[in-house]
Amino acid sequence: AGGHKILLFSQFTSMLDVIERRLKTERILYYRLDGSTKSEQRTRLVNAFNENKVPVFLISLKAGGTGLNLTGADIVIHYDPWWNAAAQNQATDRAHRIGQKHTVTVYKLIARHTIEEKILELQENKKALSDQILSEEGVTASHLTKEDLLQILQ
Repeated sequence: AGGHKILLFSQFTSMLDVIERRLKTERILYYRLDGSTKSEQRTRLVNAFNENKVPVFLISLKAGGTGLNLTGADIVIHYDPWWNAAAQNQATDRAHRIGQKHTVTVYKLIARHTIEEKILELQENKKALSDQILSEEGVTASHLTKEDLLQILQ
């Protein structure tokens, strides 16, 4: 209703199936891209989404991680988190391309007391460790305790 154009990513095509059924029920127009989408169809879908008023693009995380320029979007939704934040960041970057004219808002849907919450914590721990390694002061394996490693892998 707000005139937004949304990229909705899920790591599960079965979840995209559920969302797709709901969009049909609500009569909301959408496109869908997943691993079964042929290369020439991908290009047509991307161009159509960027050029017309269809408000939603459902994309499987793995299929949408690379090679797409979706500057028509101004909202990115990660319906479920993937343990590797880089995959989510690549997907988000589909909207942050040369030619983007909108402010892009990114949402991660995380339910309290679920596996998603634990995955988000794992992502944050991995990022903190990476930041320490890449910072000027750095960190070496000798500075990591057994508890640090167990927390990262937990």
